[in-house]
Amino acid sequence: MVRPCFLVIDREYAGSISTRKLVIETAKLNVITAYSAKEAIETLERFPKVDGVVLDAGVRDMSCCDLIAHIKGFLPALPIITISAPGTHDCPQADHQLESFDPARLLLLLRKLQPEESADIEVRNEDLSEKY
Repeated sequence: MVRPCFLVIDREYAGSISTRKLVIETAKLNVITAYSAKEAIETLERFPKVDGVVLDAGVRDMSCCDLIAHIKGFLPALPIITISAPGTHDCPQADHQLESFDPARLLLLLRKLQPEESADIEVRNEDLSEKY
């Protein structure tokens, strides 16, 4: 089984790691994390086979629209999910938009992007629960 892998582009705070990364990994999906637009672009150039991008619309070093345009310029089919503050639509070019960070809604959306792989993960979890 190959687990889906997502690039999470999150704002960096001193002494912390991405909460989104932790939520996604808890669902047994793989995550690569970038803490700036520049780092995200460099990471995607190095690892272009991710299954999608989860983008904090408040990334500081580039506008959300410009970052999405850059990513779509070299990976046009890559699904991009933006997470923004309630009532704002900072990135209409995104394939999917979530207002605020609702972990359950994010995981549901990621599973819809990779339904077969997600189903395999659920079956594996059930098998593990029965064995242990």
